[in-house]
Amino acid sequence: MAKFLIKWLVNIFTLFIVIHIVAGVSADSWESIIVAALVLGLLNAFVKPFVILFTLPFTILTLGLFTLIINAAIFYLASKFVKGFEVIDFWSAFWAALLFSIISSILNFLLTPKTAIHFASFRGRSSGASKLDDDNVIDVEGKVEK
Repeated sequence: MAKFLIKWLVNIFTLFIVIHIVAGVSADSWESIIVAALVLGLLNAFVKPFVILFTLPFTILTLGLFTLIINAAIFYLASKFVKGFEVIDFWSAFWAALLFSIISSILNFLLTPKTAIHFASFRGRSSGASKLDDDNVIDVEGKVEK
């Protein structure tokens, strides 16, 4: 839950920055920015994967550049759902989505808690058998220890 809240706050902050940088994107109030950030997150989580799946041949043909068009369409679609959040035209949506993606990716990378990946480490081999530091790891060498 904390990860979701951090990402939502990052999206709110990023959308605030995008609104002030890109000329064709505007919002009436803080409430519309907050709701637009939530709608953008939901559209990116639930709609975007299906759109990418259906347009996969064209995305492959354009070497992934069609994903930028999809991002712009999702950004423009969010403006249609949220009252007070406006995107004037496609190019405003394109540049806003590109800037939004770059800034939010950087901030999410810096601020989101990382999940640790633990690997079993091997000590030096003694008498031909490997010894593990962690007793919870299954030995798959097929030797039975006495």
